Formats: sequence, structure tokens, C-alpha cells
Amino acid sequence: MPSVYGLALIIVLVVLFLANAIRILNEYERGVIFRLGRVIRAKGPGLILLIPYVDRMVKVSLRLIATDVPPQDVITRDNVSVKVSAVIYFRVVDPVKAMISVENYLYATSQLAQTTLRSVCGQAELDDLLAERDKINAHIQEILDRHTEPWGIKVMVVEVKQIDLPIEMQRAMAKQAEAERERRAKVIGAEGEYQAAAKLVDAAQTIQQAPVALQLRYLQTLREIAAENNSTTLFPIPIDLFRPFINIAEMLEKSRGQDQLEKKEKEING
Repeated sequence: MPSVYGLALIIVLVVLFLANAIRILNEYERGVIFRLGRVIRAKGPGLILLIPYVDRMVKVSLRLIATDVPPQDVITRDNVSVKVSAVIYFRVVDPVKAMISVENYLYATSQLAQTTLRSVCGQAELDDLLAERDKINAHIQEILDRHTEPWGIKVMVVEVKQIDLPIEMQRAMAKQAEAERERRAKVIGAEGEYQAAAKLVDAAQTIQQAPVALQLRYLQTLREIAAENNSTTLFPIPIDLFRPFINIAEMLEKSRGQDQLEKKEKEING
């Protein structure tokens, strides 16, 4: 019986030893090994053997981490108060540095992103902040990557998500956009009138050089009117047909004027 208890005790001790000595890490995980408080190295993935009560392992994930940067109150260079929020994407590239260089790399990276976002956006004007987001994102990413490199962190992407403007500024920008659209509409209308006037001048010159073109235009107009099933039909008559009558009327008027002049001269002389 004692041998049975001794064997059972040995089995229990072996199980406890293996439970404390064996670790299994996934493909995206690394284990930073501390032996009596000193860092040995990072191991993984797969099966890891530790010395119980001597080695201590801390898991570190190497997957891409997305962290929201809460809205920050920012005063731009042209003295406009806005709220800016962003999101950062980063990953651990050196598990050992991430464990020994900073106490909590997630919290530290988030706080650094908030201060950097306020600093960079505060140096830009509102128009640049709205129109050149790619440039702002790249600048923030460069600063964050430079400061987190000693921590074993690589900042991959920074994206400004939302820029909240004051109500007064939104109204002013809406009025500005409306005025700009009206200006463009007026310019386009003026250009259309100018082009139409130029075409009319060309058409008038063509008709002056070839008067028969006007007759063809009359016929085309009659065809368009007849196609609309109107009860009234208009027949345009060229003014040239009345030219002889106009000349005769002018000659009669001229001769009548001469007769009256001669009559007045006779009355004066008589």
C-alpha cells in the first residue's frame, strides 16, 4: 500500500510539474521568459518548456491592434474650436521591448496618440484640416512611430475619423458653399449666352452672304409648325417682296413734298 501511495504522489507531482512547465502558444503569440526576474528571450509559437517556480512567461500578441482615439478639443491655427477623433492601427514587433520598456504599451500608445492628435491638428488651419486629411494622417503616423519605436511598437496607420465643427461655423460654410454654387451657375449662364450670341452672329453673316438661306429657314419653320398639329398656320413673307411697293411709296411721298414746297414758294412770290 505505501508503494501505491508513493506512486500516486509521484504521478501528482509529475502532473503538477508538467502543468507548470508546459505552455502552448498560438501562431500570433510570443512568450517573454523571465528567469528569476531577468529576461531570457521571447519564445514561440508552439510548445514552450519552463522551469517551474523559476521561469515566468508573459504572453504578447503580435496581431494588429486598432485603438480609438476619443474626441479631442482642438483649437486650430486660425482660432477655430473643433473636436477631432481618430483611430490608430499598430502592432508589437519586439515583445521584449514591449514588456520591459513601458509598463502598459496599450495605454501608453493611446495617451501618446491623443496628445499628438491635439498637437498636429492645432498647428493646421481649418481648411487644411478638412481638405488635407491624408497629409495630417501621415504626419501623426510619423510622430507616433518615431516615439513608439523604443517600445517595440510599430504604428501602421492613423486615420482621422471625424471633425465636429461648431454650429455657427457649419452655417457659415453652408452659406459659403451656396454662394460658390450661385457664382458658378451665373458664370456658366453667362458663358452660354456669350456662345449663343456668337452663333447668332455667325448665322446672320451666313444669311447676309446667302439670302436664300433665310428662305430655307422659313420652310423649315413651316414644317415644324405643321408637325405640331396646330389649327393656325403662319406663312412668313420675305420683306423683299414688298420692297418695290415701299420704293413707290417713298417716291410718291417725295413728289408730294416737292409739290407742296413749290406751292408755298408761289404763294410767297405772288
